[in-house]
Amino acid sequence: MSIRSILVTTAIAIFATGVVAEARAQGQKDWRKEGPCSEEVKNFCARVEPGEARIADCMADNFRRLRPSCRGAITAARNKFDRMVDACKGDAEKFCKGIPYREGRVLSCLKGRQSDLGPACATQFKRAGSDPAIFQ
Repeated sequence: MSIRSILVTTAIAIFATGVVAEARAQGQKDWRKEGPCSEEVKNFCARVEPGEARIADCMADNFRRLRPSCRGAITAARNKFDRMVDACKGDAEKFCKGIPYREGRVLSCLKGRQSDLGPACATQFKRAGSDPAIFQ
C-alpha cells in the first residue's frame, strides 16, 4: 500500500468516525446514509461490514471514482487533522501517553484536557470547534 493510499484511508477513517459520532450525539442519521459521501458508500461499499476501518478502506480503494464533493470533504478532513496533529503532538505525548492512535481516541483525550493544552494546540481546537470531521 502506498503512502498516498495510507493517507487517504486515514483521512476517510477520520472523516467517517467523526461524522458518525457527531451525528449520534446530535440524534442525526448515519453519515453513510446522509452526507457528502453517502452515494459513494451505497454504490461502492454497500456490502462492506462496518467496523475496523473497512468502509474507509473501501472508499480509499475507490477514491478516484468518488464525486468531487466527497473527495473534497475527505481532503478537508485530512487537512484539518494534519494541522491538529502538528500543533498537538507534544500535548498528546504529555497528556495522552498510552492511548491508542485509532478511532479518534487521542483527539478525544486532548479535547477533555483543553484547559491544559499549549497555545498552538488550543488554537487548533478553537478553529475546529465541534467539526465532526475532527472530533470522534
